[in-house]
Order: sequence, then structure tokens, then C-alpha cells
Amino acid sequence: MNQSALIRPDWTPATIALMVLGFIVFWPLGLAMLAYILFGDKLKAFKKDANDGVNRMCAGFRRNHRSHWAHHHRTGNVAFDDWREAELARLYEERRKLDEMREEFDAYVRELRRAKDQEEFDRFMRERKNGRPAPAPGAEAH
Repeated sequence: MNQSALIRPDWTPATIALMVLGFIVFWPLGLAMLAYILFGDKLKAFKKDANDGVNRMCAGFRRNHRSHWAHHHRTGNVAFDDWREAELARLYEERRKLDEMREEFDAYVRELRRAKDQEEFDRFMRERKNGRPAPAPGAEAH
């Protein structure tokens, strides 16, 4: 996250001023700003977890709706209905493969982030052990 941003989920003079101003103008605005300061870093992870949960829950509905529609809305042309069912099955299989690839990629990205965090922590501990002061937050080490 960009730590040089003026308004970020942290106790900065700008966020504190906005929170106080929010409480003065309309108390729910101040409360919203307080929630952002306290929980803002967790919002992206919460949103992703909530979206993934809803997607998993709705996946069964989509499958059931497709099969329900395919069996109850036949055209009377057997060849067309067979072709349509084969195409729907093929598309369903493609969708399943894409969902699996997305899950694998999400796991890969999580592992990359974990490895990056571990590398940064190890570097900090090495510098601390060698007696060098840790760089200030937001400062680039060369």
C-alpha cells in the first residue's frame, strides 16, 4: 500500500481531522471515518473473501438453473436439443477449468505475497542483528 498517501487507514493528521469534522457535521460520517482508520487495511481482504464465498454459494444455483432450463425448454428438434446440451456441457467444463485456474492463480499470488513478506522480515532481522538501524517507513533502501 502506498504509505505516502494523505488519506490512508492510519492515524494521520488528515484522517483525524476528517474524523473530527465528520463527527461535527454528521456523526455517522465521523463513525465511518473511524471505522476506515481502524479497519481500512482489512477491507480488501474482507471484500475478496466475501466475494469468493458468494461465488461458491451461487455456483450451485447456476449449475442447477442451467440443467433445469436445458431439460424443460426443449425445442422439439432432437438434433438441435442434443447439440445444445453438448455445447452447454462443453461450456460448463470450460468454466470449471477456468475456475480451477483462477483458484490456482490466487494460491500462487498468496504464496508470492507470503514469500515477499518473509523476505522483508528476514532482511529487517539481518539489519537489526548487524546493528544497522532499520530504515524509516516509506524510505527506500538502496
